[in-house]
Amino acid sequence: MAAERIVIVGAGPAGFSTARAYRDCGGSGAVTLVGGEPRLPYERPPLTKAFLRGELDATELTIEPQGWFDDHEVELCLGRWTSAIDPQRGIVTLANRELRADAIVLATGSEPVRPALPGAGHPLVLTIRALPDSQRLAEQVEPGQRVVVVGSGFIGCEIAGSLAQLDVAVTLISQERLPQVERLGTEAAEQIASWLRDLDVELLPNATVSAIHDGRTIVLDDGRRISGACVVLGAGVRPRGELAAEAGVATRDGAVIVDEAMRCMDGGGAVLAVGDIAYAYNTAAHRRLRVEHWGDAIGQGAVAGRTLAGQDGHWDEVPGFWSTIGERTLKYAAWGDGHDACRRVDRDDGAFAIWYSRDGATVGVLTHDSDEDYERGRELIAHGEPPP
Repeated sequence: MAAERIVIVGAGPAGFSTARAYRDCGGSGAVTLVGGEPRLPYERPPLTKAFLRGELDATELTIEPQGWFDDHEVELCLGRWTSAIDPQRGIVTLANRELRADAIVLATGSEPVRPALPGAGHPLVLTIRALPDSQRLAEQVEPGQRVVVVGSGFIGCEIAGSLAQLDVAVTLISQERLPQVERLGTEAAEQIASWLRDLDVELLPNATVSAIHDGRTIVLDDGRRISGACVVLGAGVRPRGELAAEAGVATRDGAVIVDEAMRCMDGGGAVLAVGDIAYAYNTAAHRRLRVEHWGDAIGQGAVAGRTLAGQDGHWDEVPGFWSTIGERTLKYAAWGDGHDACRRVDRDDGAFAIWYSRDGATVGVLTHDSDEDYERGRELIAHGEPPP
């Protein structure tokens, strides 16, 4: 696939990585990068960590300056939302402009889930996905105030830990008995809970939210009420697959079905999808996966860029990411679709690795201060070998 006019819809890590890889592979066609936010592509992981804590300036999040796009002849269309794509005719429609495209890359990412609860749409009920979200939360709270965080996934735990470091009182509400116990198992969940308690985060497990009042008060199904300066939802994300579905591109649960080269399976025309929106075939896993990690978005973009430049490319990386809770960093790599056994191995000075397996083969590894185990784990997962 050697395209002469490429339109990339989405200016996050996956979209930017696609443009960069295409140019690095010698692609000489016209490239337009369309983004709904009016800012250059930027790093999102710090939004719940260092940036939220005021340790980074917004300018430090930018992946590449304007000069990179000028030098590499990548046209930026920022602050513009795409309203439709037409793969058969090769058209991407913006609010006041139509772009012609031989190939369309969908990198529209995902959006936070707002549960269907009374009061969930109140302006004081926040989510964090984009830079303004993190800025708004930081501006809205002060030391000594309380914030209620709903959801104990990695995002919820990161937000809770960062706010606690700012001397904000935090109550973390979880439907699970321990944070992330369903995904990571009891030992890992107990460790995360211990770290959160060390930061004075109040944990409310086995709790179901029934309503939110005035954006400040959570009502649980047992009648308990927990109030704060604001409520932050960390209830997961969903892929932004509407453009694809409306154009007749095949999707599954909102994600675009693509092959190992990031090419869509049908829908007509030349369409690729990368990042959170992609339900992509992984040649090492021998099945399709959907992942929501920064590094994998960049990796899939690199594959798409090679594909667009007419080179062979395939996605074979083991999905993985880092998460920081307070000052403690976890590294996690896994296929992400379950395990039937796990085992913790402790190292010196509080370091550890937790090995996950299914039918005797390594399917995941979670580490703290044990990079050697993390890198070894990725290799064992990729080759389906037993855990050490």
